[in-house]
Amino acid sequence: MASIFTFDHDPPRVNSPWQSSQDAGKRPHAERSVTAGAVVESEQLSDIHLERLEAEPQDGPIEYKLHLLLRPRRNYSKMSTTLKVSGSQQSKSIREAKQPKQANLPLAASNQTRQNRLHHLTTQLLWRLQQSSPYHSTARRDLVLPRLPEDIADLSALEKPGKLLPGLEESNGALYEIGVADDGTFVGLTKDEMDESMTTLKVMAASLGCRVEVQRMKAVGSCEWMDTTLGLSEELHVADLWVAEALVMPVMNAQNEKDDQQTNRRNTTPKRDASITEQLRVSLIGPTTSGKTTLLGTLSNGTLDNGRGSSRINLLRHRHEVASGRTSSIAQELIGYEGRRIFNYNVDNINEWPDIHDRAENGRLVFLLDSAGHPRYQRTALRALVGWAPHWTLLCIPATEDGTPTPGVHSLSGADGAMSIGIASMDLAMAHLDLCLKLAIPLAILITKSELAQRALLKEKLNTVLTKIKTMGRIPKLLTSAARDEDNLTEVPDIDLQKVEDEVVTPIAQSGDPLSVVPIILTSSVRGMGIGLTHALLRSLPVPPIPTARDFVPLALNPEQPAALFHIDEVFEMQLSRAQTAAPLGSSESAPVVTGYLRFGRLSIGDKVVLGPFPGDDEDTGALVPKDYPSPGYGLSLPHPSSAEFARLSSRQTLSASKIEGEWRQATIVNIRDLRLPVQTIEAGQAGSIQVVFDNSDEEASDPSATHEKPRISSARIRKGQVLAVPSQHMVDTGLSLQAASTLVASFKTSDVKSLTVNSLVNAYVGMVRTAVRILRVTRQKSDLGSRIASTEDNDDVFGMNDHIELERTKSEADLAEYHAEYNVSLELLNSREWIELGSQIILVEGGSKDKSGLEGYVGKVVEIGE
Repeated sequence: MASIFTFDHDPPRVNSPWQSSQDAGKRPHAERSVTAGAVVESEQLSDIHLERLEAEPQDGPIEYKLHLLLRPRRNYSKMSTTLKVSGSQQSKSIREAKQPKQANLPLAASNQTRQNRLHHLTTQLLWRLQQSSPYHSTARRDLVLPRLPEDIADLSALEKPGKLLPGLEESNGALYEIGVADDGTFVGLTKDEMDESMTTLKVMAASLGCRVEVQRMKAVGSCEWMDTTLGLSEELHVADLWVAEALVMPVMNAQNEKDDQQTNRRNTTPKRDASITEQLRVSLIGPTTSGKTTLLGTLSNGTLDNGRGSSRINLLRHRHEVASGRTSSIAQELIGYEGRRIFNYNVDNINEWPDIHDRAENGRLVFLLDSAGHPRYQRTALRALVGWAPHWTLLCIPATEDGTPTPGVHSLSGADGAMSIGIASMDLAMAHLDLCLKLAIPLAILITKSELAQRALLKEKLNTVLTKIKTMGRIPKLLTSAARDEDNLTEVPDIDLQKVEDEVVTPIAQSGDPLSVVPIILTSSVRGMGIGLTHALLRSLPVPPIPTARDFVPLALNPEQPAALFHIDEVFEMQLSRAQTAAPLGSSESAPVVTGYLRFGRLSIGDKVVLGPFPGDDEDTGALVPKDYPSPGYGLSLPHPSSAEFARLSSRQTLSASKIEGEWRQATIVNIRDLRLPVQTIEAGQAGSIQVVFDNSDEEASDPSATHEKPRISSARIRKGQVLAVPSQHMVDTGLSLQAASTLVASFKTSDVKSLTVNSLVNAYVGMVRTAVRILRVTRQKSDLGSRIASTEDNDDVFGMNDHIELERTKSEADLAEYHAEYNVSLELLNSREWIELGSQIILVEGGSKDKSGLEGYVGKVVEIGE
């Protein structure tokens, strides 16, 4: 399965039929795209000899219209263009005899009102605009058409483009050939009729949030008609007939006309140009062969598995995943809920994610992220848990016996399999559980493959899980369902919704802590056991409040906090269209598309942002970074590289990030998708993709040679872990820029960090950042418990009881003080500077070994940042 953020690298293009007709039979591949620029003079000269166009295509973004009048057309006594009928063998006298009868037929039905005709024409224009979009929307949107004034009123007041209709953000436009018959014959309009048709087209386009550009006009003949003057005599009129080509393009920045409105929008409620549907972000983790991807396929496709992985086949992104049955990347899926209804691919008329957006508009969207379970790919689990900051995590634990290949599931035995090196599936599951408990993430546990479970083994696994959960002070809740398994694929059973409400939602609401309850469900993707309860859980789990910039530390302690912050995960390239007005007209260059989630704030198309930090232009740090793919042997994957790998980096004299400049580049947002849905604005907490165009500095604009010397920033230079941000008003007023950290101090409330060796290298995970760091120092902070014990001893000494007897703290007191001890670890970033938010969680992972899962790490909090 392709990433949910992947764009069509070859979107439909709007090719002019004028150029196609000129090149017919010569060079069909040399068609000119009108989205690449205006018509050049040489092409206009070649239009003189063109007598007709190719027939109108049934599909595509090109429309032929005889006229766009909202009234019946006048009667003509003679039209020279109607004699030029292709293939006609009739004599001229016969054709002239038939001409008056044809002229008397009005091209706009007399019984069709102006408002109805405008609605029909606008709907037709909308369909043509959607034809040039990489995504053909099937969602039904109500058109908001202006109420037309009286017949004699001027329509020019309605030509100003309004708000762009949702779904047209990525359209490359539509071409209208006015005065042309469906077979491509030039019929033509008089000057006043052409002006009136253009006005109608502009009104139609404005109601959709688009503008009209006239590409070409050509005189194709003449006409005659009789006009009665004051009811006394008839006057003969002669006029030329014209055809025209007009390009209709979306206006992307109609709502950004004033820069000062940009700040005000971030402090208001979401508008209709943003998705207002509640979104829940959930990560699926667990050991390999635990059935995570299969379960996700059953939930998103609404079909049961055949026992051989049929439900997961559409979710796999790589061929080797299909061959081995082992996920190595993060797959994503979307499920919608409204009431009891489940909106997935099993529902009619749902083919793409925007269809789910449309059907679940008044309900909830659940964004699920799958991850790999094999130790070789454990970086994907850390990425799903730390980088994406999930609201909830579903831990999948198989109910089958360890080391026994399940029918239809690939065995892990082999040179690099976990089973062959002594790491059992249950041990990996407990490593995942320990990490989730350390990260303090709201957690639910799904026992998969329950149809194959042995009672004794299942009981043993449940006891182990329950004991570990209770040790951390959480309450496990084992949920069972009385609903039939086959009835829970299209609707959530009422009994399951009520059970989740009573056992999970209500206790969490009463305690005010989503960590307090850990629901546990026994599931089977083959028989459907527990699928309804899982849907009920996803439908009802509480969503955290909208994130703000003050979630970690007060703004007074962090004046460099931006107004909006977007964490970057993946990077793509996509061609710019003329609808994206930030790009110069005639430009066909591509622009980077960054994907991730909005940590806080609001971003809209047209906003000015900064992106980085980038290294200096003369610095090359690529050789210092380990290659971002797993090594051939187990234990050398990037999340937990071996000591030998880090020693090799040290031998290369790794460069401290403090020696590397951190630069921020200004850019403009030209395109936004919210979970594949084209939108104008993305809100805090939402995941999506953003296309940006980097701004040229004034120096580069004035000196053309500088543009060639300095390479254009492309997606190759943008990397995972960077951020896209809008500086706050305080930063703008004071001249502050975003920080680019080279050192940091993290606080850990565990004595285990004492095992970290000074000057050793470890991997650090904080937000989307994953980087190698050097341990500078480990210091123990003074605890309140130690001071209280010391104070008690001083008071007891007043009675002189310590003159001959030395009182020592008991072992239990020492252990308690050690348990409450807090350690600060100073870290130095290597290879590149990073933007790190003060107060965010951080995980340190040491070099792995063959008897470790790669998830053994130290979880702390960033308390200080240095540049």
